[in-house]
Amino acid sequence: QVQLVESGGGLVQAGDSLSLSCSASGSTFSSYAMGWFRQAPGKEREWVAAISKSGVVRYYRDSVKGRFTISRDNAKNTASLRMTNLKSEDTAVYYCAASSGGTYANGENFDYWGQGTQVTVSS
Repeated sequence: QVQLVESGGGLVQAGDSLSLSCSASGSTFSSYAMGWFRQAPGKEREWVAAISKSGVVRYYRDSVKGRFTISRDNAKNTASLRMTNLKSEDTAVYYCAASSGGTYANGENFDYWGQGTQVTVSS
């Protein structure tokens, strides 16, 4: 129903910044809340951030508050994750996801997923 493709991952040093992008197609983008998740090797996938359909309301897990910013541009069908002051603990594959309904402020009810993009932070 909606296809998601992440881009922007790479190798950075601790303290650096990096922006990830998610391009959506196939459905009305503004009908979905959007989120970012990450998964490190051997770890469970964890929710990172979410943004409402309009882009007005944003939520973050505690470990990234003040460092990461989720945003969206409904006119361009994109969602972004701006990461600053990156730490080695942020190293993971990052996924964008879309939620068509239900609560999502803590990573619940995301229905569609991108393929992921690798972020590696060296210390």
